[in-house]
Amino acid sequence: MKKSKSSNPELLNIISFLKKASKENDVRIWKSMADTLSKTRSNRVSVNLSRINRHTEKREVVAVPGKVLGAGTLSHIVTVAAFAFSATALTKIKVAKGKCLTLSELVKKNPKGSKVKILG
Repeated sequence: MKKSKSSNPELLNIISFLKKASKENDVRIWKSMADTLSKTRSNRVSVNLSRINRHTEKREVVAVPGKVLGAGTLSHIVTVAAFAFSATALTKIKVAKGKCLTLSELVKKNPKGSKVKILG
């Protein structure tokens, strides 16, 4: 098991929460997300709204193991869960009537991870 080199307590808490949820629910999606978040900052994922718009359809749920950035537009309703959001991304998702969730909120709402698409 990889040990995170980060000293960010919020990041360390979400990584351990995802690993625990993976074991409790016997689901690999949360373990995969935790491993991706454990990478160094320069190798962590950042996804633009244009990419989310391209790879999703109306009312889908997307998980991003990193940061969502505000480049591009969102033309349909989508629920996005991520470790972090830029201020622009938050505004544009809400304008498109979408939802922004933290990863822990997503795990609590959907512990089995069914119908969740990972981008990144």
